[in-house]
Amino acid sequence: MNTEVDLGKNDEIKAYKSYAIKVDSSQNDKGTEIKLFNFARPHMRAFHCSWWSFFIAFFIWFAIAPLLSEVKNTLKLSKEEIWTSNIMSVAGTVVMRFLLGPLCDKYGARILMGIVLMGASIPCALTGLVDSATSLAIIRFFIGLGGSCFVMCQYWTTTMFTKEVAGTANALVGGWGNLGGGVTQIVMGAVLFPLFKTGMSAERAWRTVCIVPACVGFLTGFTILRISDDSPKGNYADLKRNGVMKEVSATSSFRTGALNFNTWLLFIHYGCSFGVELTMNNAAASYFKEEFFQSTESAAAIASIFGWMNLFARGLGGFTSDKMNSKFGMRGRLIWQTVCLCIEGTMVLIFAQTKNLGLAIFILVIFSSFVQAAEGSTYGIVPYINPPATGSISGIVGAGGNVGAVCFGLCFRQLDSIETAFNIMGFTIFGAAASTVLISIRGHRGILHGKDSEVTRNAWQKTGTSTLAVPDEA
Repeated sequence: MNTEVDLGKNDEIKAYKSYAIKVDSSQNDKGTEIKLFNFARPHMRAFHCSWWSFFIAFFIWFAIAPLLSEVKNTLKLSKEEIWTSNIMSVAGTVVMRFLLGPLCDKYGARILMGIVLMGASIPCALTGLVDSATSLAIIRFFIGLGGSCFVMCQYWTTTMFTKEVAGTANALVGGWGNLGGGVTQIVMGAVLFPLFKTGMSAERAWRTVCIVPACVGFLTGFTILRISDDSPKGNYADLKRNGVMKEVSATSSFRTGALNFNTWLLFIHYGCSFGVELTMNNAAASYFKEEFFQSTESAAAIASIFGWMNLFARGLGGFTSDKMNSKFGMRGRLIWQTVCLCIEGTMVLIFAQTKNLGLAIFILVIFSSFVQAAEGSTYGIVPYINPPATGSISGIVGAGGNVGAVCFGLCFRQLDSIETAFNIMGFTIFGAAASTVLISIRGHRGILHGKDSEVTRNAWQKTGTSTLAVPDEA
């Protein structure tokens, strides 16, 4: 049974006078706790709509990935042509993530999430019409636009929950959304494709099976528009109409986020975490099929392990970041970020040298866990960079994941040795880990420099105000 907590100013114009979770009225009624089994509006409804929408975005985005070996045989494609389609599937999302960040600051996450999901479902449904390498690359480019749902996913929970629990909230919705990558490998490669193949040829099966995720995606996009809210106090349009919320300039928001050096450092970090995950989502099934001589169904099942780690790993990364913050402030978050990236880089290098299937799967589990922990840790830092421009910063950092995937994808496409491609990936991650010492957020202590302001220190030590304030730029 839900326990309603009545907080905030009673005479203020807002959609809800009471909430099902505890909130901080000084942070626009953002939630201070997460109740996973609660689905009440606005906080927890938005939480669950956020991760589910991103999960379905992955279902659309990578629906064809576990079946690329079948597509390759049907269309007589080369390895380079397959990798071109993989790169195109993540390249289109880069621009969308840059655009959607400031648009979230202006319009909120809910409407944009619904529109993008429904839009990406259309090219997904048309996957079966491809007849060449060019058409495959084009259709995957437009399907890949759905991957930009991540920006709304992270912005939505940042809007609904305070910065003290932002690491955990953002990591959970991001991780459970990313889980869609692993589930898609299983559902498409080991369940739906064999099921469709029982009544038709393998070619006809891969050409028709993508209709399923397309229908699910369109229905999800339509539904969330009607059952959720933009913010704790209601929808942005209503709040602006009632004078509760000021109009935001998307251009100004983007400029503020883009001119902050910390934004670009986290852009690199996310490229070396989520970019790695996207690359593995595209490559893992083919890698296990070609290197370890597995069937399409078996390779898809093994590849899904990488995504399944999102069930806990990204959330654990964000949770640990919050705990380190409660003990050591921002310096604790940055130390944890460095640890995650260093272990991730080490596991990539070991995975590249592993030739035994069982050992490769074991290393894959550890590798994946720290990839996703680094993702969660990164978005535990994002809300502190410049709160008024969080949407833009979230979008830019998120785009870093896709840029990383494009860069790593080019390595796998151009290099004859897949081991060399993995080695480049591993050493690049070590470089990103080293750059953590350069992160310097006003009012917060870094790893090697700076110091916490009094208000910041009081906040994380809980000796003063309960709001973790981020001082304005001077």
